[in-house]
Amino acid sequence: MDNSWEDQGGSGVPEGPGGGPDGWERLAPGVARRRLPFLDVTIGVVVGTDGVLVVDTGSTVREGGLLSRQVRELTGREVTDVVLTHAHFDHVLGTAGFGPGVRVHAARGLVALLERERGALRADAVKYGVDPDEAAEAAQALPLPGVPVDTAADLDLGGRRARLVVAGPGHTGHDLAVLVPGTPAVVFCGDLVEESGAPQAGPDAVPGAWPAALDRLLELGGETAVYVPGHGACVDARFVREQRDALARRFGVA
Repeated sequence: MDNSWEDQGGSGVPEGPGGGPDGWERLAPGVARRRLPFLDVTIGVVVGTDGVLVVDTGSTVREGGLLSRQVRELTGREVTDVVLTHAHFDHVLGTAGFGPGVRVHAARGLVALLERERGALRADAVKYGVDPDEAAEAAQALPLPGVPVDTAADLDLGGRRARLVVAGPGHTGHDLAVLVPGTPAVVFCGDLVEESGAPQAGPDAVPGAWPAALDRLLELGGETAVYVPGHGACVDARFVREQRDALARRFGVA
């Protein structure tokens, strides 16, 4: 890994959707993310001496493969682990693009859900503009998570740890967040937090539990963490708290 890349970060998050010249925003030492052009989906990367973790994978096998190559160029090594924050097509259908040797982590309930809902994932992808053939390919090729998380799990990447926490339900029934401790700490929130628009509550949302999920994110990261939403710019604890209160009002939760 490029040491200058690893040692950057900690003094703030670059502004704008592109971040640095390679399209990645350096959030902390060994931690970065980028916003994909399609649907402004966030992809995270966490790099240790022994492993490379990617958070979410995009909408097609082609998009996932491109991300895999970019991460390899960025870090000088292959992706070893993928975390899926929830089961929506724009966060999971690129997983096959990372190859068969990657360990895929997700909340335990996601395994059966993804197996059962391949057709619905394909249909949703097409509805939002994915080419029908690419959507069908991605849904068919989607590997099921092989490392289910019940409540929380620590992933040692070698000199850098990622804590996987089932923070939901909320946006869906199986929302997983990723904490990377450090200065600053970074929390990948999935779509529990959205910055580029109001949080989307589809038929699989659990509205009454959503504010409590954001409380768990705030407990996880604390006041000084960088919170990375599923869509949009990075935010701080105040933004997460304000979105929590807005969701409570919206859904009539005390």
